Amino acid sequence: MGKRMEAAKKAFDAAKLYTFDEAAQIVKDNAKAKFDETVELHVSLGIDTKKADQQVRTTVVLPHGTGKTKRIAVIAKGEKAQEAQQAGADKVGAEDIVDEVIKGNIDFDVLVATPDTMKDLAKAAKILGPRGLMPNPKSGTVTFDLAKTIAELKAGRVEFKADAYGIVHTAIGKASFDAAKLAENAKAVLDTILRVKPSTSKGVYLKSITMSSTMGPGVHVTTSK
Repeated sequence: MGKRMEAAKKAFDAAKLYTFDEAAQIVKDNAKAKFDETVELHVSLGIDTKKADQQVRTTVVLPHGTGKTKRIAVIAKGEKAQEAQQAGADKVGAEDIVDEVIKGNIDFDVLVATPDTMKDLAKAAKILGPRGLMPNPKSGTVTFDLAKTIAELKAGRVEFKADAYGIVHTAIGKASFDAAKLAENAKAVLDTILRVKPSTSKGVYLKSITMSSTMGPGVHVTTSK
């Protein structure tokens, strides 16, 4: 363990459960890297990810954004293409974007598509899927309501889903954020996770919550209200 991590470990009680506000301040104080570290929330859930009806995947608009500007590409045609351009999409097209993706030219962070263009994306699915860029109705990136979707993405909407171990990992801001803003973003994520709890999930749903920065130690957060 490096000296920086040793110092961070001594700055708080690793065995204690903190509130979101306390954890956010500790994480912020111990983000000592030379770059603006990303602050992440890791929530372990009591779900069986092998069962289709216990998948946890949704989106949330963070009150204070993520601190990162997303490049948004939209695949749409006609009036919907014009709507996307007026809404502030960074790139708008149809088959031309698909062709660029197939060539390996991916210059966007989020891809949104209207339902009628999804058939055109099929041939690029094997490239977009592994990168987490394939539009999906569950993540709200397959829609005709482009203006609202683009506005939310620009404002800080993030998508998250539980991994194979039932753990949700998502960014909630940057270490340069005020601790209060990090805490509010974290609470928004947790509220959403509670709202989408699978009805078939039995026993303890919230098993553990940890907040950390890119290079900092994890701070355990209480799961009680």
